Amino acid sequence: MGHSSQSQAKILVFLAAMALSSLTMIWLFWRYPLPTSIAALAVVAALYGSARLARSVEPDSDATMDEGDQST
Repeated sequence: MGHSSQSQAKILVFLAAMALSSLTMIWLFWRYPLPTSIAALAVVAALYGSARLARSVEPDSDATMDEGDQST
């Protein structure tokens, strides 16, 4: 179950990006706790709002799935 060298490089780059992002957030929170907290809450609220918007404009998948199952 070995990975190819290209796959390993992609995994390594992903882990490095995640570590850098985490360390940056920790440093920002340590240095500027209140502005970092406010910015983090704003980002989470924006993601929540966009998920709600996406759910509201998505067609109703339950109605289309039930149309094919009318055997009973």
